[in-house]
Amino acid sequence: MPELTDTPTKKIYYDPISVAKRTKQIVYFVGQHDKPGMLEEILKNIGIKQTIIITKSKRSADELSDYLKSKEMKATAIHGNHRAQQLEDAAKAFNEATLNILVTTDMILQSLELTNIQLIINYDLPNEPHNYLTRIGYLKEIGESIALVSPEDDKLLVSIELVMKAEIDEGEVEGFTPTSHSDADKTQKQRKKPRHRKNKAKKERKVKEENS
Repeated sequence: MPELTDTPTKKIYYDPISVAKRTKQIVYFVGQHDKPGMLEEILKNIGIKQTIIITKSKRSADELSDYLKSKEMKATAIHGNHRAQQLEDAAKAFNEATLNILVTTDMILQSLELTNIQLIINYDLPNEPHNYLTRIGYLKEIGESIALVSPEDDKLLVSIELVMKAEIDEGEVEGFTPTSHSDADKTQKQRKKPRHRKNKAKKERKVKEENS
């Protein structure tokens, strides 16, 4: 009779950090005022996907929705100024795929029951890393997360990568050109930072471990 042996199986962890690491993520460096133009090119390049765009404020959500509509893209902004019925209608349209682009805030996103989210675009990074991990969780490890990071946002990205203990891959958007050479130079310098962020993260973790 053949000897029975235990076959080791890899344990899968479902905590927010582990889920985030298994989810496809990419970061694009861009000047703050160039974010609308970059977002437009991203949406053109990806085609039709069930997309959630997260902004830091209700005003930003409205402005961004109006911008996308001016570019003939069907986008709807929903936030705390809308009635409960409007939120429900928007969620229903998104889940039925009659609405493909929803622009909202973290607070409202957490209150909606959305299904089949294929892409989350972090137009603005959250101030707290755990809010970023919560956003990633909505993708169910199937969709993709994109972050638009301006020089002003770089510290937030550092904090997120420190918590994740991983560096998010960088990318460049096909068809996008910064509005000026100075902007291009600034974002080019910013692209060099991730190679140093890892070292910085290690140093910060070491300091925390020594002080704990």
